[in-house]
Amino acid sequence: MAVTLLLLSALGHGLAALAFLALSGLIVASWRRRSQGRLLGLATALTAVWAASAALAAFATPLPRLQLVFEVARDGAWLALLLYILRLRLASGTPFPVPLRLIQALATALVAGLLLLSVLPFWAPASRAFALWTTNLFLLMLATIGLVLTEQVYRSTRPEDRWAIKFLCLGLGGLYVYDFYLYANAMLFGGLDLRVWAARGYVAALITPLIAISAARNPEWSAPVGLSRSMAFHTASLLGAGIYLLFMAGAGYYLRLFGGEWGDVVQTVFIFAAAMVLALLIFSGTLRARLRVFLAKHFFSYRYDYREEWLKFTRALTEGRPGEALCDRAVEALARLVESPGGAVWLREGNAGYQRASHWNWADLQGVEPTDSAFLQWLTSKQWVVDLDEMKTRPDLYGDLDAPRWLREAGDAWLVIPLMLHEELLGFVVLKHSLGKVTFNWEVSDLLKVTARQAAAHLAQMRASNELIVARQFESFNRTTTFVIHDLKNLVAQLSLLLANAEKHKHNPEFQADMLETVESAVTRMNKVLAQLRRGGGDTEVQSVVLADVLREAIASKQAFKLRPELSAPPGLRVRAERHRLERAVGHLLQNALEATPQTGSVSLRAFEEGGQAVVEIADTGSGMDEDFIRHRLFQPFDSTKGAGMGIGAYECRETLRALGGNIEVESSPGQGTRFRLTLPLDNNAPSGGDAA
Repeated sequence: MAVTLLLLSALGHGLAALAFLALSGLIVASWRRRSQGRLLGLATALTAVWAASAALAAFATPLPRLQLVFEVARDGAWLALLLYILRLRLASGTPFPVPLRLIQALATALVAGLLLLSVLPFWAPASRAFALWTTNLFLLMLATIGLVLTEQVYRSTRPEDRWAIKFLCLGLGGLYVYDFYLYANAMLFGGLDLRVWAARGYVAALITPLIAISAARNPEWSAPVGLSRSMAFHTASLLGAGIYLLFMAGAGYYLRLFGGEWGDVVQTVFIFAAAMVLALLIFSGTLRARLRVFLAKHFFSYRYDYREEWLKFTRALTEGRPGEALCDRAVEALARLVESPGGAVWLREGNAGYQRASHWNWADLQGVEPTDSAFLQWLTSKQWVVDLDEMKTRPDLYGDLDAPRWLREAGDAWLVIPLMLHEELLGFVVLKHSLGKVTFNWEVSDLLKVTARQAAAHLAQMRASNELIVARQFESFNRTTTFVIHDLKNLVAQLSLLLANAEKHKHNPEFQADMLETVESAVTRMNKVLAQLRRGGGDTEVQSVVLADVLREAIASKQAFKLRPELSAPPGLRVRAERHRLERAVGHLLQNALEATPQTGSVSLRAFEEGGQAVVEIADTGSGMDEDFIRHRLFQPFDSTKGAGMGIGAYECRETLRALGGNIEVESSPGQGTRFRLTLPLDNNAPSGGDAA
């Protein structure tokens, strides 16, 4: 089996050597005059040399120590390339940020140490075991640094430029992950696993196309790169995890070496426990928060990356989860700025004071604050972010002001942030103490104040939208009520006219017939009004109607008038409308014409087709209207020339026709009468006969 593994190892590393040799040739051919390609060409060439030496090592041809030199040279070249890519976008003369300088120094020390270890057995043969263990440790640390730098090259590259770098990062990341596993396993079990070693060459050969793709996509290696707080945080996290794993691996090896018969069992339990502890640390919100604060204090002149914080805050306000209220998002966004685990928001509710509107992870904090309280008046005038801890220890800074009792009794309360809209206190947010022990200073205060103003603007807009929705609902209800009252007024006017004529004509059979017809029409219209009230004024069904039938119904509803309108309408003319609303609109214009025309005059209704539309003309020989009245008052709601009128009939008629896709025109002169011209789209698709169901 050992011979087979050696042959597989030789074949795999030989393939890798050929692949990287070919890639080196392509790079040299295409970049012979470009300095940017030197490091990549050197790295691929050294990888080819390393792979060739590993293939020959299967037959014990080169010295084992020489093979280590080639591997260290390979790793050093790739790390130098990654550091070069990170340096490219720095301004000329700008030094590396502190985390990258530390990584560069550590990598240099490891490379020098490995080169020293490659010759140590010749100087001190008795130290061979120590040299082997230390070599594996240093190679493991180099693999960890390679992973960190690969991750930072990808993370610090702008998303729109990652297409050019992602395959290089994927290839090198895979190579270093494999090396990490190889040497971690060697440290734990006291030697290299030959099966893992044999597969290493094939892994190296597989990543060659990935590096070639990145080389073709990015010949200048100039994708913009910069050190962000996110980069520093992930670098520190990854380095910390790597160092932790190295120490745990060393401790596990020690337990196995000196544990006797229980060594393997103790080592297994120890490694599992160490992995669980690492997982708990990684998912600890408190540890992550404190690490961010530590990095902000020691590696950056300002604690916050304001551009990144502003983008995150804006996204939090505008891109909430489904069903999540804006108040919840605002509290959470403010809390996350200072690593607070919870908070609550109070908004002004008119004369009822400031009441809690929402919370995030703080359901038990309750309280109502009057609008005239000294605390809120001070908060409005100063517009400060109040540190409740500082208020207790240094009351002189706050003019010996006391916080509300319900706030003092909340042990977790830390900051009170005013939500200022212009110079008005819209509300305030109370946050819990920070998980990361964030120190409250001028920078935190300024950031919270400016983001709180942004949150206040969003909350005010939300309130205005809600109030507008309610106002529109009331407007719809009031509009419906107004139209209903207008209909009832017309019905009352008709019935009153009928009663006035009854004393004189009640014994006339023709009058009695007209009276019954008028009462029947009034009952029908009142039932329709009641049905409209039950619907709440909602939209009714539009259907195909015969226009002549609508006009006849409008005339029949005016039986109380002595003057009889003349009707001329073809029976087959159809329009699409809500029958009752159209009849009401025509009836209103007809009633106005009858009221304005003396008994010696005439009123006519005429319907016809013109230009693909249905036209209804209502003409009278009454008193007429002047142009100024038509232009400025006729269709103005709640403007009436009648003492008891409501002034909405003509307005309702116009809105009804516009809703149906039609229009209304008026021609009138004082003393000459009036002509209303109504246009409606024809319904040419309806079958002949009565109205559609």
